[in-house]
Amino acid sequence: MSGGVPSRSSRARRVLRGPRPEAVPALVARACAVVGVLDIAAGVFPRFRHSRMHAMAEVLPGSFGPFAAALSLSAGVLLLLLAHGLKRCKRRAWRAAVALLPAGAVAQFVYRHSPVGMLISVALLVALLRHRDEFAALPDPRSRWRALANFVLMSAGSLALGLVIVSVHPDRTIGDPSLADRLTHVLYGLFGFEGPVDYAGNTSWTVAFSLGALGWITVATTIYLAFRPEHPAARLTEEDEARLRALLDKHGRRDSLGHFALRRDKAVVFSPSGKAAVTYRVVSGVMLASGDPIGDVEAWPGAIERFMDEAKAHSWTPAVMGCSETGGEVWTRETGLDALELGDEAVVDVADFSLAGRAMRNVRQMVKRIERAGYETRVRRICDLGEAELERVRRAAEDWRGTDTERGFSMALGRIGDAADGDCLIATAHKTDEHPGEYGDLKAILHFVPWGPDGVSLDLMRRDRSADPGMNELLIVAALQAASKFGITRVSLNFAMFRSALARGEKIGAGPVLRAWRGLLVFLSRWFQIESLYKFNAKFQPRWEPRFVVYRASADLPRIGFAAMQAEGFVDLALPLPRFLRRRRAAAQRPCSHAVAERDVRAA
Repeated sequence: MSGGVPSRSSRARRVLRGPRPEAVPALVARACAVVGVLDIAAGVFPRFRHSRMHAMAEVLPGSFGPFAAALSLSAGVLLLLLAHGLKRCKRRAWRAAVALLPAGAVAQFVYRHSPVGMLISVALLVALLRHRDEFAALPDPRSRWRALANFVLMSAGSLALGLVIVSVHPDRTIGDPSLADRLTHVLYGLFGFEGPVDYAGNTSWTVAFSLGALGWITVATTIYLAFRPEHPAARLTEEDEARLRALLDKHGRRDSLGHFALRRDKAVVFSPSGKAAVTYRVVSGVMLASGDPIGDVEAWPGAIERFMDEAKAHSWTPAVMGCSETGGEVWTRETGLDALELGDEAVVDVADFSLAGRAMRNVRQMVKRIERAGYETRVRRICDLGEAELERVRRAAEDWRGTDTERGFSMALGRIGDAADGDCLIATAHKTDEHPGEYGDLKAILHFVPWGPDGVSLDLMRRDRSADPGMNELLIVAALQAASKFGITRVSLNFAMFRSALARGEKIGAGPVLRAWRGLLVFLSRWFQIESLYKFNAKFQPRWEPRFVVYRASADLPRIGFAAMQAEGFVDLALPLPRFLRRRRAAAQRPCSHAVAERDVRAA
């Protein structure tokens, strides 16, 4: 490969360094889940085995059975919750499992009188102790929203499991309670109260203690997640940002996505020499990098190695979204990972752009129609805007966002008008109305970030919904026509996912597989704007630069895709703040240039 990138001595060394899933933790995690199911079964289905231990059970205190059932149920549920952490080699999950397994073994022995169940728990405990060095992964970044998600999911699971507990004693149930009575009994039992369903003998105590145990687990795990010591999500510090800007000043021309590394909700790892860096965010256990490494290509391998070491230390799944062909080759060569083409970036060379010709007829007619309607455009650097106008632009961009969920990660800066971003380019559309709105004559906004000294990359597009259609086309043309005045020779527009499949699938002679794949993409475009974004970009006759996703194994792709959708804002697992609260919080953050600014996005 060109560029003088040094290579490693062997592929085997690279693979060993990467965070491949270990066989032992995966097997232990599965065994932990099996033991958890056995413990739950022992607590829910109280049938004594006919064994030598039955005689011993007769001399135990009568109230011990219900307690043992609750203990078995509690241990089983918690072990199921810990199985995922054990699979990811988490140290804290290992500690909790080592503490819980003896409790599960005791419950199996005392309540169900199952030597086999007890031996399984003990065997798993021995395996955990023997392979304790395998479980050394550090904690993940945390969010308080996880406590709320835990409460909702645990409550739903407790209701379902509680309904099973209430219903598995038909021979001892007094009367014929309805489904509503059983649900009421479950709800009361989760809070520690007696419900409307009654049982003969000690069964009522067994059910009560079991339901109480489920309620206790729900409350205890929620409180733990809400008040555990902070391990906050990483943020870009002032020092990190200054170092990244210095690297971009020297090497920013290489990648159009380089400036997006300055998002302040990303973390960064630098090469040992400090000449290269990789920025990332951790989402649902996936360590997502975006674009190519920043800095000198000679130092990329050192930054990539640090990235992989960090992923291994935390047992995160490494992935790279939207790297270039050169970046993909370096990533795959240095780590042993694989790459898959994700789509194409539309790049327009300013010198070659013209509205003349048949291919540009639709864009030319739309622009002329909008100009005749009285719209005018202005293209400026952010540093040339006054503070009052800049504040109006910020508020308009916030209010004109198409969705409540803020979108953008790999190709969005997440802010407008920060003092450190004065070299960003902004194109605005204006029209004087008889009754001006809150933002005066401002009707649409395009924001571009620098791409080296002679390029810009599109960050976001926003427009007043009451403005005439075609605002985005108008402003893109205005930016391209004014680019030469700012020394800009190339402009990167939106990224078109699966562009080549859409283009080839509509041509004559496309095979049935390719046509079927294109049909699926067109169907998905109803929600993700895949086809519409491709067609919008194609209007400006760009050249297409392929972008890739780098991943460890094919089995990781669904998880990486889901994490990427979360990062980009297409899937939001947290409850959004009301709009007026978001605006108030953003206003409070703006005076500080290095605070985590309000998120703006690239909208299609």
